[in-house]
Amino acid sequence: MAGGQIPAATAAPAADAADEADSASTGRAPVRTADYRSWTTYTDWRAGTAKGTRAVAGPRPGVVLGTPLGTVDYTDPHTKTTAAWEYATWTSPAQALAVPSTEAIASWNASTPAGTWLQIELKGTYSDGTDTPWYVMGRWASGDQDIKRTSVDDQTDGRSTVWTDTFSIDDASTGLRLASCRLRLTLYRRPGTRLTPTVWRLGVMGSDVPDRFTVAPSVPGLAQELAVPRYSQEIHRGQYPEYDNGGEAWCSPTSSQMIIEYWGGRLTADDLAWVDPAYADPQVCHAARHTYDHQYAGCGNWPFNAAYAATFDDLQAVVTRLGSLTDLETLIAAGIPAMTSQSFLEEELTGAGYGTSGHLMTVIGFTAEGDVIANDPFSADDSAVRRVYRRREFENVWLRTKRYNASGKVVSGTGGVCYLYFPARPTPRQCRALTAVGVPV
Repeated sequence: MAGGQIPAATAAPAADAADEADSASTGRAPVRTADYRSWTTYTDWRAGTAKGTRAVAGPRPGVVLGTPLGTVDYTDPHTKTTAAWEYATWTSPAQALAVPSTEAIASWNASTPAGTWLQIELKGTYSDGTDTPWYVMGRWASGDQDIKRTSVDDQTDGRSTVWTDTFSIDDASTGLRLASCRLRLTLYRRPGTRLTPTVWRLGVMGSDVPDRFTVAPSVPGLAQELAVPRYSQEIHRGQYPEYDNGGEAWCSPTSSQMIIEYWGGRLTADDLAWVDPAYADPQVCHAARHTYDHQYAGCGNWPFNAAYAATFDDLQAVVTRLGSLTDLETLIAAGIPAMTSQSFLEEELTGAGYGTSGHLMTVIGFTAEGDVIANDPFSADDSAVRRVYRRREFENVWLRTKRYNASGKVVSGTGGVCYLYFPARPTPRQCRALTAVGVPV
């Protein structure tokens, strides 16, 4: 479901419109439809099953490769190169999901020095007590010199399927759900080196968002705007075909780079030396290269973008789902911008001037009327990036799970998917805001 472009899927049970309306009229918070869980502390890492890995303490506790279990050959499907790698594993305890889920997305924050990489897998237990296989949720390195970062296609057991970066129940109408899951890390390094990947955060978001074409409106509650840098994806149209050719394909890395720089993340001249000096905003080109999924053949892999953001000092990142614009207001009030994924026809979002089957933009604030202030990278140039979108329209195109495309066919919506990037050591106010939207830190 990378980049918001998601396949048509069998619908989950429809939401009760009366319940939604009642929540809106009484002011009661809607029932949460997503559950984000993570492993970040030394105690968390010690609680997992380590085979050749070890937990490390410090300001950012994590897990590293200690004594390898052995050596394994990996043939990169994109370079056809086979190489030997030492490896070790860490497996989380089984984690019950507070929301028995139709979908799950893993995300991680890690460092992979040259000569190292990692694999993330998910194994779940269905609501009927049976298990899924181990599904690969990503093979990742921050660079691209050792392996080509990749998702893995054609993973299914006939009951669930992995769509690029998202585990999905094949037929939610049967009532089958993901009740719990475990995540497994495999850390790799070249034989003979003492370098290791380090993983600081590992998370999974399970969700069961009701089938809906519309959502109940939220009540405006904040007027505030954050000073987030503005970058256009469109000035990069036609650049770097090997990373999906710029333009509309780069909405996710362009938005990621805006928020990274808002938090102070900067690339050096050496980092950017590979970029054609004729290109403006070379950091956007860099972000595209370092989020590119060689199997998906695009830069919109959700957890790959979060993982890229977390390679910057003092940043961490998650992929989750939020329930309303009230959640975004809570974050903005604490100084935390957010990236949202949405799809819409041109006439469904006044002022956009385009339609899309999946697009990322950065929410940076709200007007006094409650309308959404967004840095929309689908703009002619950097100066045109700041937009104001009508609250009701924006909320609907972001939170719905079903919509009609230009041909009148029912297709999927993203159901509130959101990337959140925030400091490794958030302030108490930021901690409270993140906890309030379901991302405890």
